Amino acid sequence: MKLVRFSAILHSIKSHLGLGNVVALSSYSTKIEERSRRLSRWKGSMNALYRRISPIGDSRVSIVPLLDQWIEEGRPVDKEQLQSFIKELRSYRRFRHALEISMWMTDKRYLPLTSVDVAIRLDLISKVHGTEQAENYFSNVPKQLKGLPVYSALLNCYASVKSVEKAEATMQKMRDLGLARTSMAYNVMLNLYYQTVNYKKLDSLLHEMQEKGIGYDRFTVGILLSAFGATSDVDGIDKILAVMESDPNFVLHWTVYSNAANVYAKAGLLDKAVEMLKKSEELIPGKDSNRAYEFLITLYAKFGKKDDVLRLWEFYKNNHKIYNKGYISVIPSILKFDDFETAKKMFEEWESVNENYDIRILNLMISAYSRKGLLLEAENLIDGAKLKGGKPDQKTWLYMAIGYFQYNQSQKAVEAMEEALVICKTGWKPRMEIFSACLKYFIGEGDIERAEKFIKLLRNKDIIPVELQDRLLNYVQNGKSNVDELSEFFGDSLNENGESHLEPEYDIGESKQEETS
Repeated sequence: MKLVRFSAILHSIKSHLGLGNVVALSSYSTKIEERSRRLSRWKGSMNALYRRISPIGDSRVSIVPLLDQWIEEGRPVDKEQLQSFIKELRSYRRFRHALEISMWMTDKRYLPLTSVDVAIRLDLISKVHGTEQAENYFSNVPKQLKGLPVYSALLNCYASVKSVEKAEATMQKMRDLGLARTSMAYNVMLNLYYQTVNYKKLDSLLHEMQEKGIGYDRFTVGILLSAFGATSDVDGIDKILAVMESDPNFVLHWTVYSNAANVYAKAGLLDKAVEMLKKSEELIPGKDSNRAYEFLITLYAKFGKKDDVLRLWEFYKNNHKIYNKGYISVIPSILKFDDFETAKKMFEEWESVNENYDIRILNLMISAYSRKGLLLEAENLIDGAKLKGGKPDQKTWLYMAIGYFQYNQSQKAVEAMEEALVICKTGWKPRMEIFSACLKYFIGEGDIERAEKFIKLLRNKDIIPVELQDRLLNYVQNGKSNVDELSEFFGDSLNENGESHLEPEYDIGESKQEETS
């Protein structure tokens, strides 16, 4: 596991530059709670403008006509509010729409850009159109705007695609201009060298930081911990933590110890890993403490510490307002120990206190029940959810289908998958083996017409390309009965007895290093 990622380092840079959090831990559609709170930030009619923009989740649909219509209605726009919109869309990874607003600000409203605006646009161009287009944009930026934010954004563009030579050239330019005076740019390069397994250059850059008196921050320490962990250098891990703890200028942060916990666990030192989690708990801040508790709960579960999961959950629940993410962290953590009774109590507790039904939480239970063959219980949960306003989605039916296949209820399995395909969004990409299992069932039953409908539905939902649709249709229409040949299309999902060995896509939200402070 790579514990420190480019997005985490980019967050460090942008936090220092006042750009705020641009890293999303979940998709746009899963942030209903945050969205409702954030809408209150925007003043007057600008709130209404964002409400027009917000529902357009498909990046292929331009939001420029909405912006133009807003002006045609004689409504005002505020640059600061538009900047806030861009930040919000970035947090949901709606980069194309954020870029459209950025371009619209200058192309249609002639609003002047600051160095920070340019840096944001450069980053968005890189994400939407690629590094080459970002380079072209950078070369046309007026010299007076090419300050630290812009060069930092360009450096990150290169680092994110692991373009070492171009990143090094940009870093040298920042040195020449006197812009590489803090750990921010160095962290990007350190992480790039770590990611590309160039430890010699990583060491050289550390010596440069020492010579220039550039201190480490928590991101620097995180990179070093990951590098030591990758080489199983436990002594190095111990030393970097000792240096950190003895430095009076180093600001201790809970993520440093949680990062260290992951590294120690990877090295097989579970006791030290748990010790790090205890230290991390002591540093949980008042602000954003929910994220810390949720993250540590998943780590305790990963390390097999059920008592600590329950202990921390009770403290979290009794001292903080719990949102859906809290239950999304704790329920699969408890299910990791096969404690269905406790998980169900937590699920029922969540159902009793939440008016808006979050289908993700139901799906955690359905996935686990299907894995264990508790299919009747899963069916009952779905029925109960419907009565409470819950709407099963494609994952609900996918998990049920996999469970049905696993426990030899193939007819129910294909019915569940048909239900999933009817309601899923275009471009859904589950594990392809499930489609192989369905087609094998249809062919085994001699139901070619239903198989054809199933294949056409896959194509209509853009799950398979046209050429694969044609091959599959030709396959089933020719009446071939050797179902093993389907493996060439989707991969094998049945054992030698014709039984499925598919498993639900269930996990505990595999712990990722927290990226926000």
